[in-house]
Amino acid sequence: MSSSAVAPAVHTLWTAAAGPVDKIPAPHIEYTQLSPVLIVVGAAVLSVLVEAFVPRRGRHGTQVFLSVLALAAAFAAVVGLAAGGYGSTKAHIAAMGAVAVDGPALFLQGTILLAAILSILTFAERRLDPADGGHRVDSFAAEAAAVPGSEQEKAAVKAGFTTTEVFPLALFAVAGMLVFPAANDLLTLFIALEVFSLPLYLLCALARRKRLISQEAAVKYFLLGAFSSAFLLFGTALLYGYAGSVTYATIADVVSGAVTSADPALAGTMGNDVLLLIGFALVVMGLLFKVGAVPFHMWTPDVYQGAPTPVTGFMAAATKVAAFGALLRLLYVVLPGLTWDWRPVMWAVAIVTMLGGAIVAITQTDIKRLLAYSSIAHAGFILAGVIAATPSGVSSVLFYLAAYSFVTIGAFAVVTLVRDAGGEATHLSKWAGLGRRSPLVAAVFAVFLLAFAGIPLTSGFAGKFAVFKAAADGGAGALVVVGVISSAIAAFFYIRVIVLMFFSEPKADGPTVAVPSGFTSVAITAGVVVTLALGFAPQYFLDLASQAGVFVR
Repeated sequence: MSSSAVAPAVHTLWTAAAGPVDKIPAPHIEYTQLSPVLIVVGAAVLSVLVEAFVPRRGRHGTQVFLSVLALAAAFAAVVGLAAGGYGSTKAHIAAMGAVAVDGPALFLQGTILLAAILSILTFAERRLDPADGGHRVDSFAAEAAAVPGSEQEKAAVKAGFTTTEVFPLALFAVAGMLVFPAANDLLTLFIALEVFSLPLYLLCALARRKRLISQEAAVKYFLLGAFSSAFLLFGTALLYGYAGSVTYATIADVVSGAVTSADPALAGTMGNDVLLLIGFALVVMGLLFKVGAVPFHMWTPDVYQGAPTPVTGFMAAATKVAAFGALLRLLYVVLPGLTWDWRPVMWAVAIVTMLGGAIVAITQTDIKRLLAYSSIAHAGFILAGVIAATPSGVSSVLFYLAAYSFVTIGAFAVVTLVRDAGGEATHLSKWAGLGRRSPLVAAVFAVFLLAFAGIPLTSGFAGKFAVFKAAADGGAGALVVVGVISSAIAAFFYIRVIVLMFFSEPKADGPTVAVPSGFTSVAITAGVVVTLALGFAPQYFLDLASQAGVFVR
């Protein structure tokens, strides 16, 4: 047979096998309900264009204005959605099942946005270091790509360069954080995790002073973060094999036995409890890494110490809010049928996290490492509320996260003010007598430390009382006892710092307290006001968290 005779036959077979092509349905996206995320993403893209087209001397002011405006607009959108009933009666699943718009999502998004606004103000601070060559400098490297100590870096410093790329990076991170606690399927969860993690890895490496330590911290964070992402992704694959879907509601239905039919290709694995338990363990492991719970906390002290302090405050507050939001949704929406399986594991994690963070913090001599171990202990306290597995547990965790984020950003903002010739004076011995050198700064920091310790009339006390009460009501009374013991241990090192500041003689060569611009002053003032307001009159905010505590499926 000739080749000319074969060709039409093959072509005919191919067209017949292909058949008619179905049209791909257009996705249905509720842009209004996704507006907080879209505003931040749009501002982040615009911020990149600012870096490309605005002259260098105009970038800093433009980026600060754009970032604060976008975050404020996104927060207004969150408030508008909540007022429109999307946190309660109109709560639903948007973006074709990918994102939940409900009370917990909106509450956590609002908290993240407020924390981000205060963090951006600390990023913008340019008055703490003395002017270098007549140019005002901030906490970030003059030229991030330059090798530390090189001639290129010296030339960049002399020319007055600033790394204003931190603002688009922060906005992209915030966009990922907004999606993370609202994600309604495991792939969206993973994508949001990467969107906010990758900018944070870069931000950690951009410190102006002690650049080698900063870059080391970023590499450690990146390597361990990559492992945690791999665990989460592998767990997602196993859960897909178990349920035949990555959507939260479908997985929950398969766990409860409400759905038994499956794709024939998955019929052999669907309902296999081994896949469920291992997959669930891996996904939770990835989330506990972001939370900073023991034994997944190894990155926290080094990264908190090495990163630029404004970035440390941003990470410590916003990342914890986003990660706990995602953990809550996973446990309460996907795995309510497995409560008896995950509660004992979470009990163990919460106990070692509370005790480990509090005990190791006693040995720390660096204020940033001390606050890092403090944040680990607080992750354990918040887990007590998660373990309650009740509606009051959800609302108590929401309230604690909101209170904790303001205290944390305020505390790290104060750390940026205490300086010596080498930059920030973070060694505890340098804080001796600070109350005599600068009574106001020492008093403000004491307020934040008392809030961390959970002393009455501060937001820390109201938050701890709420999570411990929820845990006790949920049958975890023994956990509350451990929590109270851990709080007592933690109170020791907080009070020790206060005693050091007010009852020690200041050293002759001690650090000075820099006078900040309005940016840092606003961030610190907001932290103090919220800390005291939630301590003196917490009921309104507890009620708000209670109203926002119902997940949609």
